[in-house]
Amino acid sequence: MLFLLTGDVQIGKTRWLGALADELASEGVAVAGVLAPGVWRECGPHEASGERGLAGEGRFEKLGIDNVLLPAGERVAFARRRDLALAEGSFDPTSQSAAAQLAWEISDDAIARVNAHFDALARGDALRTHPENPAHPENPENPADPARMFHVKHSFAQTDVSRETSRAGETSAGLLVVDELGRLELMRDGGLTAATALLERGPASGFPHALAVVRDWLCPCAEERFAAAWGGAEVLAPDERARALVRAACGLSA
Repeated sequence: MLFLLTGDVQIGKTRWLGALADELASEGVAVAGVLAPGVWRECGPHEASGERGLAGEGRFEKLGIDNVLLPAGERVAFARRRDLALAEGSFDPTSQSAAAQLAWEISDDAIARVNAHFDALARGDALRTHPENPAHPENPENPADPARMFHVKHSFAQTDVSRETSRAGETSAGLLVVDELGRLELMRDGGLTAATALLERGPASGFPHALAVVRDWLCPCAEERFAAAWGGAEVLAPDERARALVRAACGLSA
């Protein structure tokens, strides 16, 4: 079964998925792939927002995006808001994200690291070898990262996913997660190409189910590209109905 988790920006898709991954792993389901938590800064009471605006009821400004590689829990600094990257001198005009004129500066090196992770998943390597105590390093440019406050359950999920999936031999109903598919993947055949290759293959013995996060306006592109390989796709919002559907697909009661 292929699930497409969709909706507008900053509605909590990644937080919802992180909590679900934690829940599934605690019940013996192997969860692997990538989660994309935001990097946030708490704003002062009279502080103006950046060009991407505020999230968290006006308390936080989104600075960037990390990628957390599951099941090991390795954290990769993935994207920086474009205006900040320009101001800081980290903007690369030759990057894939620059060529696509994205609002985020995405490191090509980070893309390569995440693709290598999905390549390892395709071989089965990433499920056989991962640390017992995965590290979740703070962003060096934002050591007091308010994402810790904004994603408390999500951070907990990352730790439990890695520990529980090491014992997940009792079930084959694994879940591949891809957070997220964007313009690079769906409109330019770039970005996380190893992840899209896995999705194009359809169900595998280790991962009979997959869940990909995609913006609502890109969801038709994702359905057209991947649904046939999976015998269709179920479009989800981050809610209780979606949780019940994914649990049922993985052989768990609602």
